[in-house]
Amino acid sequence: MTRTALAALALICASATAFAQADMANDIRSISIPNEVKTRLGPLQFNNGRPSPNAAEQLLAELDYVRAVDVFLNAMPGAAMVAMRRGQRSMGAADNTFVVFEQFLDSKTIFPTGSTETIYASSFLDLSKGPLVLDYPPRALGVLDDMWSRHISDFGVTGPDKGKGGKFLIVPPGYKGKIPSGYHVARSRTNGVWAVVQGIAAGGDQPPPVMQILERLKVYPLDVADNPPAVDVINASGNAANLLPANGASFYDDIAALVQQEPADTLDPELLGQLAAIGIAKDRPFSPDERMKRILADAAAVGSATARSLFFRPRDPAAYLYPDSAWMTPLIGGPLFLRGGVRLFDARAAFHYGHAVVAPSLFAPTAGSGMQFAVVAVDAGGEWLDGGKLYRLQLPPNVPAKESWSVTLYDPQTRSLLQTEALQPTLSSQNEKLKPTADGSYELWFGPKAPTGKEDSFMRTAPGKGWFAILRLYGPTKPWFDKSWRPGEVEAVK
Repeated sequence: MTRTALAALALICASATAFAQADMANDIRSISIPNEVKTRLGPLQFNNGRPSPNAAEQLLAELDYVRAVDVFLNAMPGAAMVAMRRGQRSMGAADNTFVVFEQFLDSKTIFPTGSTETIYASSFLDLSKGPLVLDYPPRALGVLDDMWSRHISDFGVTGPDKGKGGKFLIVPPGYKGKIPSGYHVARSRTNGVWAVVQGIAAGGDQPPPVMQILERLKVYPLDVADNPPAVDVINASGNAANLLPANGASFYDDIAALVQQEPADTLDPELLGQLAAIGIAKDRPFSPDERMKRILADAAAVGSATARSLFFRPRDPAAYLYPDSAWMTPLIGGPLFLRGGVRLFDARAAFHYGHAVVAPSLFAPTAGSGMQFAVVAVDAGGEWLDGGKLYRLQLPPNVPAKESWSVTLYDPQTRSLLQTEALQPTLSSQNEKLKPTADGSYELWFGPKAPTGKEDSFMRTAPGKGWFAILRLYGPTKPWFDKSWRPGEVEAVK
């Protein structure tokens, strides 16, 4: 090889080495951290990649805070059940006792977006001592959810008995005993189970009153099936109980208590890990120190505010029913809040912040049966609905509801029925005084004072208090699902 060739080769090798060294230097810089990092927490100091004591303290405190906010949003389904159970106990209803609102739900009870047209009865069943039998008559409509608001089974019309009545054997987690014949079986992942029941129409008949169903409904341990006792029932009408979860740091106390009450494997490892990271774990006392108490209080405030934002201003386009419309739906992703195998955390948090029962029939109903609903919180101009202003809502002709429809008002602070002199703030097609206009549409009015001549289609609001509304369709028909019919927007009247 000539000297020229050797020189060229040496130059090439040197260049390659230089490039390799430069690439390595760039790689090192890309995975390194400067001695001062500017963040929203302020400047953080490092020493050759190692955090200063102050930086480490700040960052780990922020990690505690982030995880606590995540727990607030992700554990909300459980907190909702704890609050519901505590509220029913405050009414005098022990476990396995049914609470019923015989005169319909009214605004004295703090209950998330409850309906005023349907009489419900509910009970928290305790499986800790073994399976329970739920024995119910024909034409019932019921749902079983566990203590993390996960659907277990329907019973009655939408259940395996198809409305003929029957017996469910509700089995606790890990049960290995013999399952007798003659029962529908529901396996719960928690020892606590929420049972909700209502009457439903059959063949065009009026639905049986819930009390008639409860007269024949029984809940009892499997070992007394030969001589079952009558079910205890408490009438909660007019009760001022609160059935909503806490907004503050006591939220975490409720979740900690629920974790202790239920089996260790009730939840998936990811949520268990989030809970454990802030000190909530099975068979371990939840005793945050003063530093952590301050973090939890802040996280609860932000978590609650975030849940409100997800409920009133959802960012998923699927939450909005129509283009250029304020009408929303919380029924996104089915009862498991999944889309393409991906969990919709925002949709789940929003639903459980404002609503209660999880049932597949609600998320995937059949035309002509069940119930659908839509939520509106702003007027046609995008402004929050104000109790001191007058509004008009037009429902076009042929409202797509085989049974009935209603518009009910709620307080955005409590997500419960708006408190005015009207204990049941609802305008409904079942009200004989509510008449359609000449073209078959309905004009509904909301405000502090009824316009002259509109008293029968008016619902009073409270000055100084906001409100939102829910349109419910009982027996929704095809025009609702294909969106060939849509409600008007809520219009402010000058």
